[in-house]
Amino acid sequence: MTEIINLRNLNLEDYEGLRTAMEKAYPNTGHYWGKQQISRLLELFPQGQFVITVNEKVVGCALAIIVKYEKFGDNHTYKEITGNYTFDTHSPKGDTLYGIEVFISPEHRGKRLGQRLYEARKELCEGLNLKAIVFGGRIPNYHIYKDSLSPKEYIQKVRNKEISDPILNFQLSNDFQPKRVLKGYLPYDLESCEDAVLLHWLNIYYQDKPKAFGSEKTTVRLGLVQWQMRLYTGIEDLFQQVEYFVDALAAYKTDFALFPEYFNAPLMAEHNELPESDAIKKLASFSSEMKERFTELAIKYNINIITGSMPEYKDDKLTNVGYLCRRNGTREKYEKIHVTPAEAKYWALKGGDSIKAFDTDCGRIGVLICYDVEFPELSRVLADEGMRILFVPFLADTQTAYSRVRHCAQARAIENECFVAIAGSVGNLPRVKNMDIQYAQSAVLTPCDFAFPNTGLKGETTANNEMILIADVDLNLLDELHNHGSVTNLKDRRHDIYEVIRKNHDNMPDVKVV
Repeated sequence: MTEIINLRNLNLEDYEGLRTAMEKAYPNTGHYWGKQQISRLLELFPQGQFVITVNEKVVGCALAIIVKYEKFGDNHTYKEITGNYTFDTHSPKGDTLYGIEVFISPEHRGKRLGQRLYEARKELCEGLNLKAIVFGGRIPNYHIYKDSLSPKEYIQKVRNKEISDPILNFQLSNDFQPKRVLKGYLPYDLESCEDAVLLHWLNIYYQDKPKAFGSEKTTVRLGLVQWQMRLYTGIEDLFQQVEYFVDALAAYKTDFALFPEYFNAPLMAEHNELPESDAIKKLASFSSEMKERFTELAIKYNINIITGSMPEYKDDKLTNVGYLCRRNGTREKYEKIHVTPAEAKYWALKGGDSIKAFDTDCGRIGVLICYDVEFPELSRVLADEGMRILFVPFLADTQTAYSRVRHCAQARAIENECFVAIAGSVGNLPRVKNMDIQYAQSAVLTPCDFAFPNTGLKGETTANNEMILIADVDLNLLDELHNHGSVTNLKDRRHDIYEVIRKNHDNMPDVKVV
């Protein structure tokens, strides 16, 4: 029977056939890409996903993303480059095509089908004007020689044709050149002893592109509002003060305006005779209008606004939420995951269940509301999703409470190699129960290394004074830190011993790179 071979882009309808081919290609791993993950790849980068069929039956595939390679450098793990297997590291503005999967079902090997997939990748790389194709290649025969050869020696002997490795031999024959050994690249790949070879193919037709207008910024100006608690006659009066600060920050061409947690609490004064749990529900009634007003201000003043936080009452559940209002008019919600004992006792607040990093025109950011910054797992999840700046709107009554937020925020900057901006309120509200006094000293915090301030402090306000803080942060310094820092916290994590997994997402892969 004549075999009809077809190379085309992957469709979601191919999944069952793809799964069957994967099971044959990886009979001993038990790890396979799930349908949700394939769907995510097709959503992000459909033209980068190829399948090859024989008589309309899927027998192999090549999956890829585009990354900004300098963010990762030549020493990374598969988990890091794929954003903890979420593919959130994919960037249409990136410069490198990163291969995350290639396989051919065993019964169809030896027909040069894999070469067709690699050629398709090369054509795609050239067509998209990307610098290179890069991936971590398995060395499945290395376990045979691990007691007598180092990975480097093994690779050299394969190149010299003294020993054979089916995958590395194939990649070398397709013009992919080894750059280095990636230790611990694939923790589950026992045949390769968890290591991989970083291979690359350079696009000789690549043309440097001039920086496009509106492209992602690398130097970002942050604006923090240290808000004075005072009584207002209503939402119009309060937003007059909000717009004053937004206007002031926009005049200094800041990219972000950060407001504190519960900055709108003074509006509860009108309902102070009610029990605290009822008064805050009254405050929640303003939240829908507030997010619309913030969105309008973001557009009007060409600034991204982190709205601090406000209560939201929905489906008989009261939560503490805020909004990222982008200057292009789009908006996304973030939630406080951990409510404090006081929030639960007096207001009957419940914790949210959604956490994610957000894309902006200044890179990927995260937002943790006050108490959440004291739980390092949350910021680690965001860091794995590519967060570069962490915003922390907070509310603290005493200096003790403030110190908890401040010191934990500093730790988050160091361990996640990111900038952290914290903003709180000052003053007092004698006519609002459970909101009597406030303490704040807002700040922009950095990692501690030679490229940053020795103290890890970019700038801070005067304690307990209403004011704004403006600070510039250079995102390129984070890349330098990640690749060449005195310590490299993210890279040096022992994934063989521990990891942080978000339970409400299917983060673990079903199959990984070949």
